[in-house]
Amino acid sequence: MISKIHEPVGVIGIACPTEYPLLGFVSLVAPAVIRGNTVVAVPSEKHPLSATDLYQVLDTSDLPGGVLNIVTGSRDVLSKTLVEHQHVDSMWYHVSGDAGVEGSYQIEKRSASNMKRTFVSYGQTRDWTCSTQGEGEEFLQESVEAKNIWVPMGEQYG
Repeated sequence: MISKIHEPVGVIGIACPTEYPLLGFVSLVAPAVIRGNTVVAVPSEKHPLSATDLYQVLDTSDLPGGVLNIVTGSRDVLSKTLVEHQHVDSMWYHVSGDAGVEGSYQIEKRSASNMKRTFVSYGQTRDWTCSTQGEGEEFLQESVEAKNIWVPMGEQYG
């Protein structure tokens, strides 16, 4: 008998969108944390304070230390560092427009050297206020790995 279980990916690097800086941040980070991953998030480059203010709330909550890490700065420089880091298991890059196309290409190209999982937008604009695009099963599925386990059940006698 084969059984399938879902396990956390591990450490996920997340580059957040510029538009809807808080909603985009929460929409990407929450599913990864809920599924048991550690997250290194790069918030909106233009509006990082919305994410860092949220971090102050999370700091006083029951969220264990080190589960959510926020690094502010140049999104593309930090994304390059995260995707090349051997201890980051997956990289998410959700940036719209031409910058998102080039950034997604660079993330996937650089992830090939260490076989890192990617979840990128390819520059497509996502409506973060829409329940079908800004939340849902897609984000939860990218937050886990499916592991198949073979469980021997004994011999069948005919």
